[in-house]
Amino acid sequence: MADSRPRLILASASPRRVDLLAQINIYPDDIVPAHVDEEPLKAELPSQLAARLAAEKARAVAGSHPGAIVIGADTVVALGRRILPKAEDAKTAEECLTMLAGRRHRVLGGVAIIDAGGKLHSRLVTTAVAFRNLDKGEIAAYVRSEEWQGKAGGYAVQGLAALYVRKIIGSYSNIVGLPLFETGSVLKGLGLLPTGAT
Repeated sequence: MADSRPRLILASASPRRVDLLAQINIYPDDIVPAHVDEEPLKAELPSQLAARLAAEKARAVAGSHPGAIVIGADTVVALGRRILPKAEDAKTAEECLTMLAGRRHRVLGGVAIIDAGGKLHSRLVTTAVAFRNLDKGEIAAYVRSEEWQGKAGGYAVQGLAALYVRKIIGSYSNIVGLPLFETGSVLKGLGLLPTGAT
């Protein structure tokens, strides 16, 4: 990338998103976590929440970094219209896994990229994930692993929970935390990826 390009900022503290961007040879100049209220609004759908939070995170950081390109992202796990929380304690993780066991759920990935001119480019990606049945012992073992900490829906597909995923329809990287095809397409349009990269 040329030195004259705008600074690229990732508005997230997630090491998973940093690793995913590195996978497509994108290395942010700075990582600035956005602090926004992630509580759903009344009657807000999972897809609306993912898109709104991604945009709010990008705007929160872009406001203090004019002229930079800012990437905001959010991941929401949903069972129907029900939004599952980020697991911050073992009880929540156990409850999430119990609900997901033997069922299909959706992972909604919102991506919002604000270009150097302040224009917002948004993408929303849905991945369907089917879990096999889990017994109480398996759920307890996963909870003990603590891989669920801070994860939407109480699991990390790139870890031990891969043993529970029977089927994925859609983007795998979206489940991990950032849909790379869609993110890369926007960044390519902004001149941050070689034209043959996606």
